[in-house]
Amino acid sequence: MLPDSSPLAPGDYVLAVDKPAGVTSHDVVVAVRRRLPGRTRVGHAGTLDPFATGLLLVLVGRATRTQRFLMALPKRYEVAARFGATSTTGDPEGEIVQTGRVPDADLPLPTGRLTQRPPAYSALKVGGRRAYQLAREGTPVRPPAREVEVYRFDERWRRGDRRGFAIECSSGTYVRSLIAELGDAYCETLRRTAIGRFDVAAADPSAPIALGDALDFLPEVRLDADGGRRAGHGQTVARGTTFDDDRTVRLTDLHGLVALAEPMPGGEALRPVVGFR
Repeated sequence: MLPDSSPLAPGDYVLAVDKPAGVTSHDVVVAVRRRLPGRTRVGHAGTLDPFATGLLLVLVGRATRTQRFLMALPKRYEVAARFGATSTTGDPEGEIVQTGRVPDADLPLPTGRLTQRPPAYSALKVGGRRAYQLAREGTPVRPPAREVEVYRFDERWRRGDRRGFAIECSSGTYVRSLIAELGDAYCETLRRTAIGRFDVAAADPSAPIALGDALDFLPEVRLDADGGRRAGHGQTVARGTTFDDDRTVRLTDLHGLVALAEPMPGGEALRPVVGFR
């Protein structure tokens, strides 16, 4: 549901919202902004189409600085697909053409690393404009193909010309395209059930998630008082801990989250890239 009208305290945090159908992700952001004082910055971590429902992470205050890290998390979806028809947008909001070609056998459901071309009706920018804006004007749109990863693609049920699927995929994957590529089919309903460890079952638009907790999927490097001061001023600090990869890390001290940092060449020092002090 959309967030209610009760006031929210200023701060730096994340709200997990279960977006209903018929509203945009921007509508949810506006509803949250109205509950906050002054000119508090508000954003979100991954658009859901208006017809879609499910988990939307709304970012408040300095949490907006972490958008790219939260958007990079894998996603889980539940889809009801209708076969025997196509849609210009890949969903019920497009022009529907009946073909009558409904498969009666099991379908090959692709997983792994795939090359996918985003749909013309998408929020991607092409030549400085949103692809869906160009498509609605009748301008031919062909967004560039890109690699995505599908970790799981399971059929859950089958009724007449409808089938239900559970999909887990990387950021940037267009589920509408996955369904359209199965044949004459489009997404009748689409629900995002999880983003990383965040689950829609726990979504509560009135329960702020502290920024440090929201980012706990990133490795933590604990700093002493001097290290916290240095990192708070954007200065490099010693890595001090060995990790299996070169991921972005959380820098914390006695007072909490200081910054997000990336390893410098050589791997012995960390350079703050997003500060919170």
